Amino acid sequence: MLSSTSSLVLSAIALVSALPAPDGLRPRAATCPGAFKKLSSADWVKAANPGWNLGNTLDGIPTEGSWGPAAKPADFDAVKAAGFKAVRIPVTWTDHLEADGKTVNATWLQRVSDVVDYALTRNMYAIVNVHHDSRNEFDLTATSDYTSFESLFYNLWLQIGTKLGCKSSLLAFEPINEPTGSTAAQSTELNKLNTIFLQALRDSGGFNAKRVVTLVGPGEDSVKTSQSFVRPTNITNPWAIQFHYYSPYDLIFGAWGKTTWGSDADKAALDADFAAFRGNFSDVPVVIGEWEANNLVETSARWKYFDFLQSTAKKYSFTTFLWDNSATELDRSIEKFRDPVAIDVLVAAVKGKPNAVPDSTTDGSTTQVSSAFLYHKVGTNVTDQTLTYDFNGNTLSSISAPNGNALKKGIDYTVTGSSVTYKASLLSKYITATTVAGPVASFGLKFSKGAPLTAQLVQWDVATLASNSSSAAAAASGDLAIPVTWKGINRPAAVQAVLPDGTCLVDTWTVYLPALQQCRTTYGNQWDFDSGHVIIKSGAIQAAVAAAQPVKLTFEFYPRQPGNNATYTLTV
Repeated sequence: MLSSTSSLVLSAIALVSALPAPDGLRPRAATCPGAFKKLSSADWVKAANPGWNLGNTLDGIPTEGSWGPAAKPADFDAVKAAGFKAVRIPVTWTDHLEADGKTVNATWLQRVSDVVDYALTRNMYAIVNVHHDSRNEFDLTATSDYTSFESLFYNLWLQIGTKLGCKSSLLAFEPINEPTGSTAAQSTELNKLNTIFLQALRDSGGFNAKRVVTLVGPGEDSVKTSQSFVRPTNITNPWAIQFHYYSPYDLIFGAWGKTTWGSDADKAALDADFAAFRGNFSDVPVVIGEWEANNLVETSARWKYFDFLQSTAKKYSFTTFLWDNSATELDRSIEKFRDPVAIDVLVAAVKGKPNAVPDSTTDGSTTQVSSAFLYHKVGTNVTDQTLTYDFNGNTLSSISAPNGNALKKGIDYTVTGSSVTYKASLLSKYITATTVAGPVASFGLKFSKGAPLTAQLVQWDVATLASNSSSAAAAASGDLAIPVTWKGINRPAAVQAVLPDGTCLVDTWTVYLPALQQCRTTYGNQWDFDSGHVIIKSGAIQAAVAAAQPVKLTFEFYPRQPGNNATYTLTV
């Protein structure tokens, strides 16, 4: 329960009006054979940790496959094998309503049921919700007349509950994903939708009156939820509260050149966020339904973030569900995680095992150091390289070569305190005069406790662009894809955009940020990339046209140090 609640929020209870009638759509309530093993919300939440999101799949618009690959049983095998205990299954329903705008297509309901069974038959916990419908059918900011919302919301959950009502107690429900709204009236309506959701579950029959539910506040934002969530008066289900955590924004979403994390201040901010939420919901099980650190984050920083977030979540008894948009974590074409070390770190932290993590720069200085990589510049001599770590109470047990054979301590590498030095004699076996730029070899580090790490040897040179300028006006109607020849890590770190006088093209306030963030733009808004291109987004092109001045874009690569960049000019 909330430790304190304003009188304005408490008034929400009084404003909850009569529930909408089924208006002829009521399906026959589910009746289930067998018994239901009722779980407390505390037991469910504890057993479901850690969880993973089947993102951009059943929640895709207009349908499954629109944003990513369709779900298949092998996805769930891979997730379970990696150590995940639960799957959150986001579902968007709007484009699967019949012509009456109210009845869910039976084929879609069956598809959702089948995917839920992919989890349950593997003894994995699952959450089903109403997902992107929060932005279309149930956008609380679009109108102040919520009567039609309430009727449709009730009928939608009545149908979902009836179809899934006989599933085991491993299945939980979440009423609506990241609902819109920030005003008192919108928060009051959301509290009412939570109440309607619970009533629809009871009316749908089956085991739903005993099933675990994870209730939500505005945006599933921790602060807004703490401020305005009101416990439904009609709740009899075992329940938890859910929020989502994508902080700090610039790190998580690739904004303004932020690629570092792990300072004492960074950690204190995350801990304070979790402590505040736990303080407001001191006796309610808590689920972080979504969290992530995007793949643009420098690798060492990403591993540190995964470790600290999970360790802190454990400290406050939160269960977490990692967001995966089908392009970030699990490569469903081969059923392998793209960053397996991050997943191993996550799982170890959930188990309470202390992880050793690689050191890396934690500020926005002009050069970023990372102990996840052994970088070698093309054309330079191979020398000893030293990487530093936070052993976190562990000892280094062994280092293995790419073929799995153990390296020889004292010959191939040495250990001094928290530093590991890889000898030139070892690195010269992999870096020769004919070695091409790119990842060369990966060494495996094992510790007395926690997840194993890797140190990847990368030969690098400055990536080259196929051209260095073009007219902004000529491309103003769309994105501009520029062929790139990668020569190391195949992704940009950041993109700077400046006008001839040195001012920023966008977000001029970034001049007050550290050096590596000044005039940097935002991934997805102003730039993107793929396997063979760097991409200037239409947002940046339109800004250049509006500025009516040439714009110099500097694509910065890893290792993020002076000179490792390529420039492109948008002329006007």
